[in-house]
Amino acid sequence: MPHGLGFGAAGIAGLYTEVTDEQAHEAVSAAWQRGIRYYDTAPHYGLGVSERRLGAVLCEHPREQYTLSTKVGRRLEPSSDGGDDLAQGFAVPATHRRVWDFTADGIRRTLDASLERLGVDRVDIVYLHDPDDHAEQAFREAYPALEKLRSEGVVGAIGAGMNQAEMLTRFVRETDVDVVLCAGRYTLLDQSALTEFLPAAVARGVSVVIGGAFNSGLLADPKPGATYNYAAVPPELLERALRMQEVAQRHGITLRAAALAFCMAHPAVTSVLVGARSAAEVHDCADQFATPVPPAFWQELRETGLLRTEEPS
Repeated sequence: MPHGLGFGAAGIAGLYTEVTDEQAHEAVSAAWQRGIRYYDTAPHYGLGVSERRLGAVLCEHPREQYTLSTKVGRRLEPSSDGGDDLAQGFAVPATHRRVWDFTADGIRRTLDASLERLGVDRVDIVYLHDPDDHAEQAFREAYPALEKLRSEGVVGAIGAGMNQAEMLTRFVRETDVDVVLCAGRYTLLDQSALTEFLPAAVARGVSVVIGGAFNSGLLADPKPGATYNYAAVPPELLERALRMQEVAQRHGITLRAAALAFCMAHPAVTSVLVGARSAAEVHDCADQFATPVPPAFWQELRETGLLRTEEPS
């Protein structure tokens, strides 16, 4: 299972703004240099650009030395419509279009295409990607297809990756998933995953990977105009994040360090993904991840009502 700091490869596919092949190569190379050995991608990220760019760097390293995950549920079909993919969040040419596909055949076809783009013959983990509006088909067709791929040795571990905790709880309780990826629901600003999901994962022995530790930007750099969960930040959340930042500064740390430490401290969590898009961002995240957070910082957050949980204990 993934462990420690992981590299989320949406950013290198031009999330929000363009990233060049060279910048992407430098970012992934910096991650390797800093000892990061878990890399997560998806066909959705830049219409396959993320997988190709990630594979171009990882091919320089022995396959057994890193953990690689990708996702299924959005199949890519060639498109001649032209234009860009910014409507879906990525500054890349719209060479393909996404088709939701949680059929057993679609799962295999999507994974085969991912392996080709990545330049590998296997991945360690495959997640069902955002099955929010496709629950019935995801549980009835897609999940059994993943079980079959696991039994055949095509993939090592299976799970689901989502921006919500409720359906992930169902996957943990009702299936034999190995690992689940929960984005944005266990952070300094949103602990909704604590209600049922994380306790269920502990009880079932399912590994949890946390994405969105910065809630898509706010906790990395709280300021007017920052994004929270991929949208404009509500004023009350901006104020809360700024107050947290002041507390962090008083304790000699950054809010980024606290955000990463908070996610990693839960016993169910084995890895935290960061979506760096440059070598400088990778180095900063690695530095922050390695920064000890003093217990007095958590105590002050609780005393001031900025953190309403006993985690980290």
